[in-house]
Amino acid sequence: MNNIFEFPLKQHIGNKAAACVVKGDVIHRGQPLALQGDGLGCNIFSSVSGRVMEVTDETIVLEADKEQGKEYVPLKSKTPIELIKEAGIVGLGGAGFPTYAKFSKPFETGGNVIINAAECEPILSHNIRRIEEKPEQLLRGLEIAMEIANAKSGYIAIKEYHSKAIEAITKINDNPNIKITTLEDIYPMGEERAVIREVLGKLLPVTALPLEAEAIVINAETACRIQEAVELKKPLIDKDMTVAGKLNGCDEEAKILTFLDVPLGKRVEDVFKMAGGLSGDYGELIMGGPFTGKRTSLESPVLKTTGGLIASECFFKGPEKIGLLVCACGADKTRMEQLAQSLGSEVVGVEYCKQAIEVKGARKCENPGRCPGQVAKVMNLKKAGAQALLISNCTDCSNTVMSCAPQLKLPVYHCTDQALRSVNHKLIRKIK
Repeated sequence: MNNIFEFPLKQHIGNKAAACVVKGDVIHRGQPLALQGDGLGCNIFSSVSGRVMEVTDETIVLEADKEQGKEYVPLKSKTPIELIKEAGIVGLGGAGFPTYAKFSKPFETGGNVIINAAECEPILSHNIRRIEEKPEQLLRGLEIAMEIANAKSGYIAIKEYHSKAIEAITKINDNPNIKITTLEDIYPMGEERAVIREVLGKLLPVTALPLEAEAIVINAETACRIQEAVELKKPLIDKDMTVAGKLNGCDEEAKILTFLDVPLGKRVEDVFKMAGGLSGDYGELIMGGPFTGKRTSLESPVLKTTGGLIASECFFKGPEKIGLLVCACGADKTRMEQLAQSLGSEVVGVEYCKQAIEVKGARKCENPGRCPGQVAKVMNLKKAGAQALLISNCTDCSNTVMSCAPQLKLPVYHCTDQALRSVNHKLIRKIK
C-alpha cells in the first residue's frame, strides 16, 4: 500500500488550522500538524510516524515510516473540556462541528445529552459495530459528556432493529440517568432535529439550535473519541468507517465491510485495498452515505468526517430529459446535477420539497421524515417537459412521489440507486 498520507487543514466547520510543521520535519503518531487559530476551529494531528514531504496553504503531506506502532504522543491538557478541544474532536457523523464548542455553556439545571446512534444512512454500519464490540466505551463517553455539560439526563437514540447493539448497552448500563430511545427504521431518523423530536418530543424550528430544547446531540463515534481523549489522552487520529460496493473477493453477502480505527489521512485507494480492492468498473466513488455523500477520488484522503466509502454500480443510459426533486434530507442540487449528467440526461426543471427551507445558504427540512406530499412538485416537473424524475427524498417523501409519478407515466430514479445496487440492497421507492 501507499505510504503517503495527506491532512487537509480544513476538515471541520470553522476556520482552517494553521500548519505548525515544515517540510523535512520528522513526525511521530499523535504529534500536532496544525493548530487551531482564532475563532472556531480544530487542531489536526498526525495518524502516523514519518516525515513531512510538503506543506501548502491547504494541506500537509507525509511519507509514513514502513513500520508503524499504535503508540501516540499523549495530549497535555488537564480538564475534560480542554482535552476534547486539544484533541481536535469534531462531529464524526459527517457535520464536522467542533465538539468543544457544543459544550462551551454547561446547563444550569436539567439538560440532556443525546447520543445519535441511529446509523441513519443505508449501507453504513461502523457505528453499530463499535457499539456492539465496545458498549462500555460509548457509555463512558456519554457519562463524561453529561458531566461536562452538567446534564441531568443522557439518552442513546438507536434504531429498534439494532437489537444486538441495544442488548450490549442494556447489559452493562447501571446508570439510572441514561436511557435508550428506540427509533423506527426510516430515513432520516438520524437528523439532529428528528432525534430531538423522537427523544424529547420537541420539534424545533429550522433556525433553532438543540440548546433551545435543553439538549446537546453528539454522534456515537464522537462519544467514543471523547472517552479516548479524556481517559487515554489520545488525539483524534483514527476514524471508523464502512467500505462497500464493487469490491474484489466479496460474495453477495459481504459487499459491506466495516473498519475501526483507520488512520486519518490514508488515501481512499488504500482503504479500498484494505477491503480487497475495487472490482472492475464502477459508476462513482462516494465519500459518505448514499443520501448525503459526495463524489471523491482514489487520491483523496480520509478526513475526520469520512464515515463511508462506496464504489457504486455503473450508470446506465437515462432519459433524454429529467426533472430534479431535491429534498433537504438527501443529495443537494449540485449532487443531483452530477447524477443527471452521469445518466446522460438533460435537466429541464428543478423543484424542492416544500418543507426544504433555506437557512444560511443550505436547506433544512421543517419536519424531517414527515412528508406533506409532493404531487404539486411532480406535476410542475411534468409540465416542464421531464420524461422521468430524479429524486433525493426521504422514505416518507419517496412514498408520496410514488403515489403520483407512475400515474403521470414518470419513471422515478433515486440519488441512492447506484450505491444500493452495488450492495444488492432494495432500492428506495414506495416503502411500507
